[in-house]
Amino acid sequence: MSEQNSILVTGGAGFIGSNFILEWFAAGETASVVNLDLLTYAGNPANLASLQDNPAYTLVHGDICDQALVTELFTTHRPRAIVHFAAESHVDRSIVGPEAFLRTNIDGTFNLLRAARAYYDTLEGAEKEAFRFLHVSTDEVYGTLSPTDPAFHENTPFAPNSPYAASKASSDHLVRAWQHTYGLPTLITNCSNNYGPYQFPEKLIPLMINNALSGKPLPIYGDGQQVRDWLYVGDHCSAIRTVLATGRIGETYNVGGGNQRANLDVVETVCGLLDELRPASPHAPHIQLKRYVQDRPGHDRRYAIDATKLETELGWRAAESFETGLRKTIEWYLANPEWIESVTSGAYQQWISKNYGHRS
Repeated sequence: MSEQNSILVTGGAGFIGSNFILEWFAAGETASVVNLDLLTYAGNPANLASLQDNPAYTLVHGDICDQALVTELFTTHRPRAIVHFAAESHVDRSIVGPEAFLRTNIDGTFNLLRAARAYYDTLEGAEKEAFRFLHVSTDEVYGTLSPTDPAFHENTPFAPNSPYAASKASSDHLVRAWQHTYGLPTLITNCSNNYGPYQFPEKLIPLMINNALSGKPLPIYGDGQQVRDWLYVGDHCSAIRTVLATGRIGETYNVGGGNQRANLDVVETVCGLLDELRPASPHAPHIQLKRYVQDRPGHDRRYAIDATKLETELGWRAAESFETGLRKTIEWYLANPEWIESVTSGAYQQWISKNYGHRS
């Protein structure tokens, strides 16, 4: 592994992180990848099994809050960039157990920034000029929109409404402060709702796919009219590579798919595609499994991303429409039932059964 040509990816065994690493190599990027992941229930090294014999890929099982480990990784691998995905990310779990979100998303980001700054201060010349710290965040830091509000832009004031969103807003502020105060060359991306292969089935789309295939209820919060801007994960990964390569230091870039859909519409579309792709399913028509459940506390009504800055300044465009991306996603889950089986067990299954399995 080249000591001067690697990137450190945190949370790279998770949903977006593993897609990013796979696409990093598929796109022909030359930098090696060091993946630091705690391998919680949402981190699955099997997502990256195709890279296990690749000498340019290294998996490190560890915690971003471990100061000694993070410092050692900087010293040993001398990365030219950090791509920081590692985070607790499920809003429901942040409501019932916020402590883990504060630790990982705030304390963990602080620890990475502290180590990155110390490392950056040792660099000189071209290595110092090239170094970047890219922090991957969420549109949830902006709060909620009414049906007539304009989409979130990079200067929208932060107004987080869940413990998860508050923890991510805090980490965004830390990253911005380290750039402004210490001169660390940082970049921030705030993305809309991702979907695609390898997404853990606690999020809406994979949960609906998994439950429908198993004949389980499809829980819909409240009236199902909460609107989200859906972003195919492959498009998100290409946006991150673009920002890492050409983004301006200290800037924030919003990443959106331009696909606003109400949750109920998403569920109905998923069911329609499953009816088409699995016509012999004993649970078809799958929409009959739909169940309305009590709304989430403090549930944001609408998110929408204005990605004009990313598009005009850096030339990025989403390649997938919601229809093409969702079809690809469902086809992937149908082709990989063993992956779903391997992740929907143990502690997670107990949590999902408690929170979703007995509502009517």
